[in-house]
Amino acid sequence: MQRKITGTWHDDPAHFRPASRRDFLFVGLAGGLGLTLADLFRLQAAEGKAPPKEGKAKSLIHIFMPGGMAHQESFDPKPFAPIEYRGEMTPIKTKIEGVYFNECLKQTADLADKITVCRSMTHGEAAHERGTHNMFTGYRPSPALQYPSFGSVVSHEFGPRNNLPPYVCIPSQPSTYAGPGYLSSAFAPFSLGSDPANPGFTVQDLTLPGGVDEKRFTTRKSMLEAVNDHFAAKEKADGLEAMDTFYQRAFNLISSQKAREAFNINAEPAKLRDEYGRDAAGQRLLLSRRLVEAGVRFVSLTYGGWDLHGNIKGGTQGQLPQFDQGFAALIRDLDRRGLLDSTLLMISSEFGRTPKINATAGRDHWPKVFSVVLAGGGIKKGFAYGKSDATATEPEEDALTVEDLAATIYQCLGIDHTKKLLAPGNRPIDIVREAKVRKELLA
Repeated sequence: MQRKITGTWHDDPAHFRPASRRDFLFVGLAGGLGLTLADLFRLQAAEGKAPPKEGKAKSLIHIFMPGGMAHQESFDPKPFAPIEYRGEMTPIKTKIEGVYFNECLKQTADLADKITVCRSMTHGEAAHERGTHNMFTGYRPSPALQYPSFGSVVSHEFGPRNNLPPYVCIPSQPSTYAGPGYLSSAFAPFSLGSDPANPGFTVQDLTLPGGVDEKRFTTRKSMLEAVNDHFAAKEKADGLEAMDTFYQRAFNLISSQKAREAFNINAEPAKLRDEYGRDAAGQRLLLSRRLVEAGVRFVSLTYGGWDLHGNIKGGTQGQLPQFDQGFAALIRDLDRRGLLDSTLLMISSEFGRTPKINATAGRDHWPKVFSVVLAGGGIKKGFAYGKSDATATEPEEDALTVEDLAATIYQCLGIDHTKKLLAPGNRPIDIVREAKVRKELLA
């Protein structure tokens, strides 16, 4: 991708025009924000201290079900409630004693001994945007400040690994609340720009622009080095030599076959792609495994549309079986590769759905209680945390707040949730405020 500031590009040094360093490289890591990948590395180094020691979870895959997934039609059905509460779908037993899942989650139910289901998640935000903010940041929304997402905090604290973006969204950033908030835009996610389930899937900005071959790419790199020499002689800036390192990392990403290969889902065996499912759920989940295996620290992926105010049975049957297949394949795949214990998985949604089925055979927004699923990365296996009441109306045991969920996630990753980050005006803000780690969730 070329970024034209003024005039035109000239790859021949004989036709070189004065230009800023930024002109020479623009990769889409934060393209909508006008940020080069080199800027990303530079800002991360400038703002970050020595990274914390990694926790049991070396990476995290956050699977977000946008719209508000019904807990009753997923991970907390109520088989003994009256029909107007339990709905028309049939619960099935899982490998966790006394725990039932929806009929469309057969494969996940059979792997329940490898996961933890939290059935007492709660907050007070019934609007999509505000609920999404809660589940991506661990904070209630504030009119005065936008808080950073989990992925951006991880990016800020740890930085890149193996020359790969630390934080990736599949297929794209689902909400502004999945972004860096008050942190620098250097910690925004890298969005793929297309769905890995699509034929001919490619990742935006990781290939050279049309008309630019390897030779021309190398020429541009040499031109950048000439600009570096010019600035060094003119400015004698102390940080200039370090800045060169960040531009080198950016070149490494788009010139390294190994780095680019991390995004190449077509390299996966056909049999494995079939195991995940040749659909949006399966291929997004498969690519997330490929990315964390290569070194990406935080993957956020979205699947489906769960705002089912009407025909919740049909809407669930149309989406949940594909997710069940892909998620179960992800658990098995990570386990086979020895990655499950070092990869934290989280399934969440912005809220749950109302206890009673409404007049259009659906359910409306309900944040008082809903479900979250965790697995791997230091989390207990085969465990049910908390409990909703008999009609799935409110928590009955061990209510789990967004703050405590966030603190527990950060604990698994090795991040101290009480650490203070600097907001605008050098104002110190807790990574998570008034939270405690729920040790009962930890292995």
